[in-house]
Amino acid sequence: MFGVILGIAAFVIGIFVFLRPSGGPAPSSGQNRLFRLFSMFLSRAGGAALMVFGLFFLASSSFVFIDANSIGHLKRIYAFEELPKGRIIALAGQKGPQARILGPGFHFVPLIRVLYDVEEMPVISVPEGFYGQITSRDGAAMPEGMFIAPAITDELLPKMLDAEFYIKNGGYRGPQETVLKPGSYRLNRYLFDIKVQNRKATIIPAGHVGVVKSNVKRPGARCIEEKVSAAGEGGRIEGALTVPLVPRGCVGIWKEPLFPGAYYLNRQAYQVTLVDTRVKTWVYQGGYTKRILELTIDDQGNIKQRERTELQVTPKSAADKAVFVKMEGWDIPLELRALVQIQPENAPIVVGSVGTIADIENRILTPAIRSIVRNVAGSQISVPVRNADGTLKSPVEYRTRPTRVLDLIDNRDALERTIEELIKIEGRKAGVEIMEIRLGEPSLPPELLFARKREQLAQQLSRAYERETSAQIKRTEREKARSTADQQPRLVRAQIAVAVAKQREAERAALGRAERKFLEELALGQLAQAKVLGKDRVALLQGLEKILATLESKPELVKLVSRLVPHTVVGGTSNGLAGAAAIIGNAFRGREPNQTPDKKPE
Repeated sequence: MFGVILGIAAFVIGIFVFLRPSGGPAPSSGQNRLFRLFSMFLSRAGGAALMVFGLFFLASSSFVFIDANSIGHLKRIYAFEELPKGRIIALAGQKGPQARILGPGFHFVPLIRVLYDVEEMPVISVPEGFYGQITSRDGAAMPEGMFIAPAITDELLPKMLDAEFYIKNGGYRGPQETVLKPGSYRLNRYLFDIKVQNRKATIIPAGHVGVVKSNVKRPGARCIEEKVSAAGEGGRIEGALTVPLVPRGCVGIWKEPLFPGAYYLNRQAYQVTLVDTRVKTWVYQGGYTKRILELTIDDQGNIKQRERTELQVTPKSAADKAVFVKMEGWDIPLELRALVQIQPENAPIVVGSVGTIADIENRILTPAIRSIVRNVAGSQISVPVRNADGTLKSPVEYRTRPTRVLDLIDNRDALERTIEELIKIEGRKAGVEIMEIRLGEPSLPPELLFARKREQLAQQLSRAYERETSAQIKRTEREKARSTADQQPRLVRAQIAVAVAKQREAERAALGRAERKFLEELALGQLAQAKVLGKDRVALLQGLEKILATLESKPELVKLVSRLVPHTVVGGTSNGLAGAAAIIGNAFRGREPNQTPDKKPE
């Protein structure tokens, strides 16, 4: 300010000195005239210098240079119009913090440094994944019941970030629902207070939904509260949880959840609860001591038994310990596993009625599961009817009877089906879908299984004996086959001999039959000959034929016979026998057949 006054004073004095006329009488001599001209020159030069000096001071207070990463903010000191009451930001011509801001670069404003205080502030930068929370220090008062200003649309936001436009167009004073998304912004920091949150934007990961509890109402939203009940596959369920929900943009829990994605929501205006919609496994396991009866066989084949115990610890990841049920007077720990899932449309009901899925598990479904398992195990069960051979009837029939301990082994599927049907109803009431129930290996009292185990062991021994016997038979057959293979050449020769013997037997039988046929035909011929010649002559001819046949086959007998038979043959009648007798006689005497016989004695 002092420099400005000094500049103005120098400029005024300079004008006065520069324009001041020379006075007094004319000089009497040339020397005096020259001195006077020189004095006038110095006077005008001094005035000009004072004016330039004054202008320099005035010009230096009329420009400002703003850095590239800064914003110029103005506070007016001198003005004729005062700032209205309740206002913080001044418009043009008003004293106080100005709505106008200066961007980077050189700015010439007459007497800007005289009329204003200039302050540089850094540009607002919002990192990726974060958001900037806005609070307005000036503007219209928010209506009653509203604690945060409603959101500004993306189309209108650039204009509303201008301080003068914001004040003139009804911007609300106080915290804003609108947030600054990642980026750089040149804002009037006198009007807007920006806090970059060190929390990232609201991220809804895959397999989840976000249930929104809103504290603000958007302008123009039709807010009608509706009581919504959990619904299953068949629609509404009697006794289901009921929660008042509202449409989007209204105050309360929104009926529609947020699906996976990134949302830049003001944490002051909205509270988002993540709900896992993936299938989850609840395990009820451990928390008891298990008794085990072991059966062994000694070297003599005797069955021996030994009892031991094992402590079953509940894992940290388990929903709870095993369920204890009473069946036929026995307390039996029963382990089970449940697959559950929350449908997206039921997520607001779960959050509004109970809270989180863990609250549903601990406060509603775990007690329900325990109660249902105990009731089913201690009451009745529907089991399929079987035929005498153990097969199921066709079509399948069911009968209801009291539940037995051994049903945990023999009819586990029927127990699982009964428990699952009842638990599904309770789950749907709470907005949770029970996908399936599976029972674990039951820890039955070993006394109940003692007889069955001994029977099984005996059956196993019997099967082992049968397998050993079968193995011995197969080994014997294998050895027999091996021996047979070794004696195969002899067997082949024997088989060939048997075949030859059979062939010879068949040949001899055929020859016998032929000989018999021949003899039969010969007998018939002889019989016919006997009828013609007589039996005696036929016999004699047969004898001669045999003798001749013998001599023909063995000629050496002729000489031997000749010694035994007389050399003279007596001829007889001419009935045909004389020629034959003569031939025999000659043969007996050793003569040739072509020789002339001796003359008969007269």
